[in-house]
Amino acid sequence: MAGHSKFKNIMHRKGRQDAIRSKVFSRLSKEITVAVKMGGGMPDPDMNPRLRLAIQNAKGQSMPKDNIQRAITKGAGGDGEDYEEIRYEGYGPGGVAVIVEALTDNRNRSASNVRSAFTKNGGQLGETGSVSFMFDRVGEITYNTSAGSADQLMDAAIEAGAEDVTSDEDGHVILCGFEEFGEVASALEDALGDAESVKPIWKPQNNTPVDEEKAATLIKLLAALEEDDDVQNVYSNFEIDDEVMAKLSAA
Repeated sequence: MAGHSKFKNIMHRKGRQDAIRSKVFSRLSKEITVAVKMGGGMPDPDMNPRLRLAIQNAKGQSMPKDNIQRAITKGAGGDGEDYEEIRYEGYGPGGVAVIVEALTDNRNRSASNVRSAFTKNGGQLGETGSVSFMFDRVGEITYNTSAGSADQLMDAAIEAGAEDVTSDEDGHVILCGFEEFGEVASALEDALGDAESVKPIWKPQNNTPVDEEKAATLIKLLAALEEDDDVQNVYSNFEIDDEVMAKLSAA
């Protein structure tokens, strides 16, 4: 079993849905506010591509319209903190590569917290660029199974200009080139409705196998990073045997 989305599925199954949902809404609000600010205060998603993607993502996560509008208004009014985008890179247990994306109003706090999470959980924080060369920057659009069959999603994705589609019992994942991300996401929205998730991601070029002992520590590292309020996204190239993952999920 590979990929960070599988890790997130485990976290949901461990009975923390309410806390996770609250954190997801907080991160979505922050991204919307930052998208407006970085777009020169432009609150119109048709004129602000990053904001359009952020709103699509928020809708896919069933974020209330009032929450979305408050985040837009906050960004347009220049209120609140000035967030800085920072990317951290390092290695986790077993040599797994990890990329951490943060939006923070305090660079020192974020660096300290991220470094502590790595150090306490068998990892080591590296320099920017130390692992990102092992990943590709792509757009990822996900739909749940109710959006249609695998064939229907494949047809829609091809028509929209996507590069790859995978479907399983958890839903459909569509990948596209980073430069074409906005256009593909908009075309899919027209064809299939609101996506469950719309975001640029770091896709590993190859996965790193991790044994049971290292996997347990790795999951702790990823969880610690996910729980940090400044962290927006975490990506890694781990590959864990399904049997081992089942044990970790049940623990």
